[in-house]
Amino acid sequence: MTPGDSPMPTSGHLAAEDFAAEDIAEGAGELPVEAWLVALASLPAVGPARLRALLSAGSPAEVWARLLGSPPPELLRVAGKRELYEQWHRTAAGLDVAQLWAQHRKHGVGVAALGTPGYPSALSCDIDPPAVVFHTGDPQVVDGPRVAIVGTRRCTRYGSDVAFELGRDLASAGVGVVSGLALGIDAAAHAGVLEAKAAPPIAVVGNGLDRVYPERNRALWRAVAEQGVLLGEAPVGAPPERWRFPARNRIIAALADVVVVVESHASGGAMHTVAEAAARDRAVLAVPGPVRSSASGGCLELLADGCAPCRDADDVLLALGLSGAETARLDSRPEPGPIGRQVLDALGWQPADAEQIKSRTALPMVQVAGAVEELRAAGWIAVSGRWIERVGIPR
Repeated sequence: MTPGDSPMPTSGHLAAEDFAAEDIAEGAGELPVEAWLVALASLPAVGPARLRALLSAGSPAEVWARLLGSPPPELLRVAGKRELYEQWHRTAAGLDVAQLWAQHRKHGVGVAALGTPGYPSALSCDIDPPAVVFHTGDPQVVDGPRVAIVGTRRCTRYGSDVAFELGRDLASAGVGVVSGLALGIDAAAHAGVLEAKAAPPIAVVGNGLDRVYPERNRALWRAVAEQGVLLGEAPVGAPPERWRFPARNRIIAALADVVVVVESHASGGAMHTVAEAAARDRAVLAVPGPVRSSASGGCLELLADGCAPCRDADDVLLALGLSGAETARLDSRPEPGPIGRQVLDALGWQPADAEQIKSRTALPMVQVAGAVEELRAAGWIAVSGRWIERVGIPR
């Protein structure tokens, strides 16, 4: 869907432009204020700032009614371009607000307006609170201490293992883990939370809650909704447009008491979340990574800039002001023999191939190959094609 497309199909009802603005205003009492907020949020290219600007021109129902008449100067200013305002006018004329509202109920999507009792209290005092929040699951799980675990979609096995362990151990300690439900670090963190079966997961997404994105996370998406909560500020039907994700990141930062970056390249969504956290005076921790790994470039920069290192859940609990309860899991894997330990030490936490391990250890290739197979069978390493990578404590 392009920004100019209408987000919902037209209905068989009379178009809204067939009614006078007074009729819309009179009928507004038949729908809750949230229904009109949803309608405004469904307009093309309306993000948090534009929605806030639209609402400064009147109540949601009043603004909707004004979109149907001659272009008011203040709404033209909000649009910035007359072409965009004309898209809004056409969308408003063809969208049945009652039907749109019914779609949210059909999909089990709750809607809370800023200032109403159902709105997440953790967001209500934020420097940039969403005007409307959509949710599936139980929004009450947002209460309590919360940590955001963020990082790159293109993570290494090392990063995935660390994120999983942090999510599992923090949830076991009663901490709510917030993430964006993206591939990579986000998904690994929430997988760890779900294994803990303790504190519920909290996910913030950048599209309508009726549309799973990314598709590969469908099972994880469903599990988070069932055991915790999915939050967002996009209405049903909204696609995962690129501009929605920086807005999503500010909500992740706003919900978190502490932000932990597990793996991040020097630029990207995780670093944007860090900037949003800094604007809110949130503590940011970074997981140290190999200096030659580009996936840890952003974390190494954060550490160089003075962010505290995160080695395990105890470091995060300390940043939260909570006691560092023992959360480590016993490693049940058989201890490697002398050659296996030598290979593991040479491998470190970056992927390598057999030739590189042979060069680092000076072992014959036959011994390297034998040790790699034994370590793989014992769960110490994973092999993908030519690449060999160390594995953390098994999940």
